[in-house]
Amino acid sequence: MGICKDKGLLTAATTLHLHAEERLGTEIAERHPPRTTEAAQRFVHESGVRQVELEIQNEDLRQAQMKLELSQNRYAELYDFAPVGYFTFDTHGVIQEANLTGAQLLGIDRRLLANTPFTTFIADADGRDIFSNHLVLVLQRQVMLRCEIRLTGNDGTVINGQLQSVAVTIENKDAYILTSIIDTTVRKQLEEKLQKARDDLESIVHERTRELTSANAQLTQEIEERKSTEELLQIAYAEINRLKDRLQAENVYLQTEVDQRYNFGEIVGQSTALSRVFAQVKQVAPMNATVLLLGETGTGKGVVARAIHSSSARKGRAFITVNCTTLPATLAESELFGREKGAFTGSDARQIGRFELADGGTIFLDEIGELSLELQCKLLRIIQDGEFERLGSPRTIKTDVRIIAATNRNVEEQIRNGKFREDLFYRLNVFPITMPPLRQRKEDIPLLINHFVAKFNKKIGKKIESVPLDILNTLQEYHWPGNVRELESVIERAVIISQGTSLQVLDRFDTFRTREDLAEQEIKTLVEVEHDHILQVLQKTCWRVEGENGAARFLGLNSSTLRARMRKYKIVRQ
Repeated sequence: MGICKDKGLLTAATTLHLHAEERLGTEIAERHPPRTTEAAQRFVHESGVRQVELEIQNEDLRQAQMKLELSQNRYAELYDFAPVGYFTFDTHGVIQEANLTGAQLLGIDRRLLANTPFTTFIADADGRDIFSNHLVLVLQRQVMLRCEIRLTGNDGTVINGQLQSVAVTIENKDAYILTSIIDTTVRKQLEEKLQKARDDLESIVHERTRELTSANAQLTQEIEERKSTEELLQIAYAEINRLKDRLQAENVYLQTEVDQRYNFGEIVGQSTALSRVFAQVKQVAPMNATVLLLGETGTGKGVVARAIHSSSARKGRAFITVNCTTLPATLAESELFGREKGAFTGSDARQIGRFELADGGTIFLDEIGELSLELQCKLLRIIQDGEFERLGSPRTIKTDVRIIAATNRNVEEQIRNGKFREDLFYRLNVFPITMPPLRQRKEDIPLLINHFVAKFNKKIGKKIESVPLDILNTLQEYHWPGNVRELESVIERAVIISQGTSLQVLDRFDTFRTREDLAEQEIKTLVEVEHDHILQVLQKTCWRVEGENGAARFLGLNSSTLRARMRKYKIVRQ
């Protein structure tokens, strides 16, 4: 396009120059010689003006010639050093012109390509036929067409070439074909390698599939044989047990689940005390009532909370557990109710609280007696109104959450000591369930041992199949101050140290406390409770013993009796 424009500019300037000279000559010829001095001066002036015009036109012509030369040079550079080989053929496929890239592609000097039939460089007869048909179609359709042929370079190298051709017809002259050839050899090689890699991969996959199928069939056969062998062994063991009374243990056969008669979700047992808990769970689970779980540590309050959720209409939604004991005092509010970005120093992002996460589901507040009075107030508002605000946000958030709370503390005593809100207790105590300690459900201990042995066999990779009778009796007689959690810990350690298929707990016998030891411990605990209670009342009354507002009156003791207790417990005002 640039060359055509420059040629047009040059032609226009040349025409203008010739027209000006003709006009000047004509005017001079037509005019009569000046007869007066004034006419002569006017003639000279007009001649000078026309001379200037001719010089300007000559300068425009020189500029146009320079632009044309620059454009021709630029076109020559672009043509010669283009990354694609360019060829011009006549209608018979004879090379008329080629750029440097095209000559380098064929490995022949550019000057030797002129007037050479292009079919000379085509590697095979099929390619020559394709090229001839390609030329015919390009001339007939007058559109750009493509084809692929194999070429032979001057050094015998085979080149895969992609041709892209178009017919060009010059006015009053024959038609020509500006074909571009792209070397696709590397692409062809890569495609061939890729196809070979695919074929190899398919072959490997086929072979590996055959091997796996064979191995799977063999493994299935081995499993069936092992099952048959295990059945025979079980029959043999049963026969031995009937004929000989050699075992001192009750067999604990491995099973993935405990019998449903003795299992409510994850709660294992069949005792009367636990059956009452099962009945209460079945009663309250379908409802949205708030539940308060009471009982000692390790009695399974968390398991009961999950069983209530799993048996409710909310079982498909979230079950969020919050251990109030582990909540940091400074972050408790943001953990429960969430916070906005920048609510306090260090809060560089918005946080969703536990109540917001539990929306539509259930939230289990374990050890709720550890909550501060301020958080107890906000919890009371959620129970009453179902709404709260994130820390640092004035916007009220609505939530639909079922609350299950649990504590191992004496809530009524906490209320008397001012550590728990009475109105919150009434809201939580809608449906209380008291979890029985393990010492009150000893008949469940064999089932629990069965459950935990199966659990830790699978976890640790052991094969404990029996529990000696003396060990079973010892475990049933123990008082279990840590309840089910302590029993689980004992069984896990026993499975770890046991050799063979019989459960051993020898390393635990010396740590078991007798009932007498436990009674002594309970006495010490009562003494400590009384000591702490007296100390707290004295602190509230500012260490005033007597009088209407004295500690003795609040404790229901005589002032002399209170002083005697203070001396006994060594309670002294600091």
